[in-house]
Amino acid sequence: MTGTQKADDRGQLRRRTVLAAGGVTVTAVGVGGAFTATASAGEETAGADACYKLTSETTEGPYYIDADKIRRDVTEDREGIPLLLALRVIDNETCRPIRDAAVDIWHCDAVGVYSGYEDMGNGGGGGGGPAPTESPTGTPTDAPTGPPPGGGGGHQEPTDDTRYLRGTWRTDRHGRVAFRTVFPGWYRGRTVHIHVKVHVDGAWTDAGYEGGNTCHTGQFFFSEESVLASAEVEPYSTSTTTRTTLTEDTIYDQSGTAGGLLKLKYDKKHIAKGVVGSITMGVDPDAENDNTTM
Repeated sequence: MTGTQKADDRGQLRRRTVLAAGGVTVTAVGVGGAFTATASAGEETAGADACYKLTSETTEGPYYIDADKIRRDVTEDREGIPLLLALRVIDNETCRPIRDAAVDIWHCDAVGVYSGYEDMGNGGGGGGGPAPTESPTGTPTDAPTGPPPGGGGGHQEPTDDTRYLRGTWRTDRHGRVAFRTVFPGWYRGRTVHIHVKVHVDGAWTDAGYEGGNTCHTGQFFFSEESVLASAEVEPYSTSTTTRTTLTEDTIYDQSGTAGGLLKLKYDKKHIAKGVVGSITMGVDPDAENDNTTM
């Protein structure tokens, strides 16, 4: 039985097409430069993880854009601390890697702005204004502005054509995929996070990824220690937006790795040199989890 037939039998097939930008074909490429060695280390760390129970599903949030770019380096012109995101996708029941899945990631930039939604701002005027005198902490004291708090509010249509810090790539035979990006910033009402979707049973073509179903929608989270360290580095340090801590966040379920908490490696004295974040996601390939209304 083919993947498409399987999805048809469940009545859950959601047609989805991701178009490659500029005629880029779907082939494996390195992430380039000195970062390649770091990526390998991160992926090996993820591969050594034990089989996890089902990774927490979370809301898609209002700023997902389908038909995004097929690429591993999503940085474009965004400033920030280099982040190598090394992921592994496994079947949560069999513990076997899921090969040829399409993995989407998207997140805000260092000052809390999402591409495609720049008009929404970040609650801090794009990070302008004087730098804070101390590391951001505490519970927000006024009404959230910018992206809806909690990442909810239903899907919103893009306001512009920017697409930085968004991308899709395929898992290899070990279920691994890595993205080169920057450490995300924060906006009012949410802790620092990265969104993720995993699609299976589709087909990879020269045009991109077609068909299949979304078996996982989630978010990745960062330790408080790493976020406070990032807040000392420009442009993060220019943000005047009140930050929601990891324990205050309404989306993170406080369950550690199963809830999307990344394993991080970085020089604690020089986080600006770069961070490797890794995690193994246990997903149910037979599930349909868009989570657009959570």
